[in-house]
Amino acid sequence: MDVPRTPWAGSGIQPVTTNSNPQPGITMSEFRWISDSTGSDGPGSFEPSPPGEEPLDAYSRAVMHAVDKVGPAVVKIEVRQPATRGRPEQTYGGSGSGFIFTPDGLVLTNSHVIHRATAIEVILQDGRHLEASRVGDDPDTDLAVVKISAPDLIAAELGDSSKLRPGQLVVAIGNPYGFQTTVTAGVVSALGRSLRARSGRLMDGIIQTDAALNPGNSGGPLVNSRGEVVGVNTAMILPAQGLCFAIPSSTARWVASLLIRDGRIRRAWLGIGGQQVTLQRRLTRHFELSSDKGLMVVHIEAGSPAERAGLREGDVVVGFDNGAVRGVDDLHRMLSDGAIGREGTLTVLRRSEKLEIVITPMESAVRD
Repeated sequence: MDVPRTPWAGSGIQPVTTNSNPQPGITMSEFRWISDSTGSDGPGSFEPSPPGEEPLDAYSRAVMHAVDKVGPAVVKIEVRQPATRGRPEQTYGGSGSGFIFTPDGLVLTNSHVIHRATAIEVILQDGRHLEASRVGDDPDTDLAVVKISAPDLIAAELGDSSKLRPGQLVVAIGNPYGFQTTVTAGVVSALGRSLRARSGRLMDGIIQTDAALNPGNSGGPLVNSRGEVVGVNTAMILPAQGLCFAIPSSTARWVASLLIRDGRIRRAWLGIGGQQVTLQRRLTRHFELSSDKGLMVVHIEAGSPAERAGLREGDVVVGFDNGAVRGVDDLHRMLSDGAIGREGTLTVLRRSEKLEIVITPMESAVRD
């Protein structure tokens, strides 16, 4: 993974941390990417064990129900990576998980599983090996869609992640270290976490779970007791135990629909590199700013909207249109596809002056 030395705002290169609130003692080397519910999910909806079978407790039956329903849709994904020094292109460079979510063979997985792959192979639970084509890939949300063609495919159902509650039972299914269709179970530990994608952008609304994940679980489904996919497993923190994360199904549904339509997610771009700074108290009071944080411009790309608008290195961006800019993540949230080609206003501190600079964001180019 290439980690940039300088955070870049709106250019696809941003600061990389383990999460939005890094904890002491957690370093990047310890962070590992692991290549409609009513909210009343519960054991009461399951029938008792049939006569003659070993009695099972409600927890076991809930987990088994989820696995029986979603397990056949879970796949193993192997990828061939470009040739590097000491490794030929023909060698499969990694593997992860995914799941079929439409009957015609669309497979959802993590972007970091298939990003830059020159060949993608999908292995079904019944042993079939299928060549897959890339439909779309979005590193900023760590989601990707690939397509396979085969008869008798079983698709998983996407549930409503907005109805999840802390403490709710969830089941993770994937292929850790190549062990196909491995099942782990746990609970939703927390909701609304923030996690930084490999591209550097901050992903919001992340599900935290203690369902055990390992390398190879990347892209596999996180399932509720109704057998609905409520998340896409994406990361874990080492050496911590039980700190695992999944992208919510609400995000996955939105991103997948755009990837199927366009092959990518369109985002606005300014062409500046920046870092968060703390403003002097006198400046915050004098200009009546809502925050004492801003984004200092440390680099401007040639030919970018920022250069054409007259932005300078050393300027501190404190606002965009009607929103406060406290750092790169605030600016990223504002640079959605709706901002492309639309004139906006940057509020900038330049030495002791407060300036309003008109700028028109461009569409961000696709970057590795």
